[in-house]
Amino acid sequence: MKSLSPEAWHWLGRELDTWADAGLKAQFWWRDDDATEPSGSLDKLLGLSYEWNIPLALAVIPGRLNPGLVEFLDNRSLASVFQHGFAHQNHASPGHRKLELGGTRGTDQTLADLEQGFRILCQHFSDRFNPVLVPPWNRIDDRVVARLGDIGFSGISTMKARRHAYPAPGLLQVNAHLDPVNWRHQGGFLGVYPAIAILIQHLIARRSGYRDRDEPTGILTHHLAQNDAVWRFLEDLFRFLSAHPAVAWLDPATIWPPPKTTKENPFD
Repeated sequence: MKSLSPEAWHWLGRELDTWADAGLKAQFWWRDDDATEPSGSLDKLLGLSYEWNIPLALAVIPGRLNPGLVEFLDNRSLASVFQHGFAHQNHASPGHRKLELGGTRGTDQTLADLEQGFRILCQHFSDRFNPVLVPPWNRIDDRVVARLGDIGFSGISTMKARRHAYPAPGLLQVNAHLDPVNWRHQGGFLGVYPAIAILIQHLIARRSGYRDRDEPTGILTHHLAQNDAVWRFLEDLFRFLSAHPAVAWLDPATIWPPPKTTKENPFD
């Protein structure tokens, strides 16, 4: 491995070996947040997806969408589009953690924003858009969650092991579990040991039944915020996981029920 912590990779391999010995498949999936426009970092991310043949869910901010992103993704068959809130703006009350989908805005106003964003992504991305909501900062008011199905969402994705597979009727939740960016210390890389430990902990919890075994382990990236150390770790991680026989990469577009919309405007 390129990384300087071979022991961490060894223990990840041991846990995956345990899955294999039990005749189990450790399912993984990949989500990237904050997409708005073409960029060199997004091209690099999609290059990793192509190199390792790993499908990728791009959480796109509809209120900041640059139409050039549509053409940029035209021939990227491994990329699907999810909805990342509306404008990624903080509406939290003073002194509270950042929150777009709730906070100082009423539920009806928040849902109106989400419906507008849903419309934008349907119109621009057609069948590439999957009706899955990724709340900015991975936070959302429960009253908003309860009404997402009214807009047409069939899924939601936040962070850490889910408490319920269906937080609202017809709304499947599948989260990400590892974000290798160290946000608490001005970004940068979390570190090989901490990052791999998070993966191992979730895999053990799934295998033992302490957490929902049916929730695949999610890798979360942020192509606009990653430094060289994060990129190197992702290359190592994708290489390592893709080589292990117990690992299965899921296509995010198949985790949730298919969208009910067609290429025509679903709001007509």
